[in-house]
Amino acid sequence: MRGFPAEQGQVGGGEQSAPEMLVVGIGGDVGMYALVRAFHEQYRTHAVVLSKVATRAMQDSAIAENVVVPGLDEVDVFLSTLEGIAQQHRDKTLILLTNADWHVRTVILNRERLEAAGYVLPYPSLPVLEQVSSKEGFAQVCDQLGIPTPRTVPVDVAKLVAEGGRAAVPALTVDLQYPVVGKPSNSAEWYYVDFPGKAKIHHIDSREELDVILGHLADANYPGTFLVQEFIPGDETQMRSLTAYRDTSGEVTLLATGRVLLEEHTPGTLGIPAAILVESYDDAMDAATRFLDLTGYVGFANFDYKLDPRTGKHVYFEVNPRIGRNNFYVTAGGANVARVLVEDWVLHRPIRPVRAVREVLYTVVPFGLLSKYVLDPELKSRLKALRASGDVVNPLKYDADSGLKRRLIVEAITQNYRRKYAQYYPEPTATGY
Repeated sequence: MRGFPAEQGQVGGGEQSAPEMLVVGIGGDVGMYALVRAFHEQYRTHAVVLSKVATRAMQDSAIAENVVVPGLDEVDVFLSTLEGIAQQHRDKTLILLTNADWHVRTVILNRERLEAAGYVLPYPSLPVLEQVSSKEGFAQVCDQLGIPTPRTVPVDVAKLVAEGGRAAVPALTVDLQYPVVGKPSNSAEWYYVDFPGKAKIHHIDSREELDVILGHLADANYPGTFLVQEFIPGDETQMRSLTAYRDTSGEVTLLATGRVLLEEHTPGTLGIPAAILVESYDDAMDAATRFLDLTGYVGFANFDYKLDPRTGKHVYFEVNPRIGRNNFYVTAGGANVARVLVEDWVLHRPIRPVRAVREVLYTVVPFGLLSKYVLDPELKSRLKALRASGDVVNPLKYDADSGLKRRLIVEAITQNYRRKYAQYYPEPTATGY
């Protein structure tokens, strides 16, 4: 695995005119480390990363300090902690980053207070967040633009509870063929509910399975909407990811697309890409641009979509109001994600739009494990060629952050995926579950 060169005109990966910055990250997962790494590659910027517990992705890092804050999900603790950090670093430009929907919402709801503390907050307005973070709102915008979305039955759980709770579930009409996919309309609301068998996404094979889940949600008094969605045929290699950045002047200055090769399968991370091949999909870039322009979006956005083999068209599921846990495929593909943000929010100058188009394999799992799950011979051959040429990147494996202990930790994290897949997804299937 190897690093990637800085853009032309930059010295050592950094902008000479950039002020001294500090990244303050919320959540210590792989995606946050990838963001910290992107800033360090571009500007040699270090980070303070807050998390409820110490995380292995940040352990023994030379470029990020992991600060453990019990109760970080509590709004008062969240805000007072950030204000305390701002007081300690009043001489720096503070950039607040998170990859969690519920934290994005908290930041936007408390924008004035956090900006007063000195933070740069590259996120959309609250009305835009409300519109796009709901999968129903997302579908409405897509319908207006002629962007395909899957057939969906929304289940208002609060209404279900009012009509009798669990006892009212069997009378609910769901006019879809099984299997179906079940997921929350709003990920921030989903974070705070707990019930037996809860997963990030539910793959449901029968009406009986659906009734069990809806019964649990009714018992838990889930306040949101649960979406029951048609399953688009095909395995995980038909899934796609798109990352975009729309700046404060209304210009989409970053676009990147990739083919998902393998998703994670533990209940809490189900559906998050574990491996992505950078590929250019112009139709998706056009659709995302039109969507972001119509909604007046500002900041990073991450679209999930899938190639429907029945029609040959891409079908769009949702947009996440953040950059995405798998964001390093963008930086590895030739467009450092830190640069578009800093040029917009810190240096306040326009840049020429960039696209990440360098063919590269992003993976957090061992290459041998990935090969097991990629069944298409031609695709597997392409991946082997990329490995032979060194165009494979794991965001945690960074030459500038590679002390002996750190290397051992990262290797242990990587190899632990073998155990996870053996437990949750031991053999590849035609559906990916």
